[in-house]
Amino acid sequence: MRMAKDKTDKSGLTSAQTRRFKGVLLAKRNEILGNVTSMESEALRRDRSELSNMPTHMADIGTDNYEIDNVLGLMDSERKILAEIDDALRRIEGGTYGICEGGGEQIPRQRLDAIPWARYCVSCATLLEKGLLGGKDDNDDDQSYREEPIDET
Repeated sequence: MRMAKDKTDKSGLTSAQTRRFKGVLLAKRNEILGNVTSMESEALRRDRSELSNMPTHMADIGTDNYEIDNVLGLMDSERKILAEIDDALRRIEGGTYGICEGGGEQIPRQRLDAIPWARYCVSCATLLEKGLLGGKDDNDDDQSYREEPIDET
């Protein structure tokens, strides 16, 4: 008796592959949430414990400010990746995961293996970085914003 072959969707991924990517995305999401929570609690704990022992030397104040800025930058970066992961999970649920938002073609599986939250194929991502392709504005806080895909007809 032959086993039924797992069919691929318009992204070229089988349902098993899509489930695997969903698992990878959820695991990465949990890892990042843990990192952000840890950074936040460490920063708060440090602030509280050092209130009574404020540094008096300018170099100490500068070092503390640098460390706080560094943690805030890391947290911001992690939050942006979380937003991308959440969006990728929505694309999985909506059936558009693995489809390039720039040109509508399949994103190669190797790219998804490397960056499971990728929303563009390599060529469209390159165009986006050069400002030659409309896309999600990194400075836009509205996570639902997207430019329309390029119509190549």
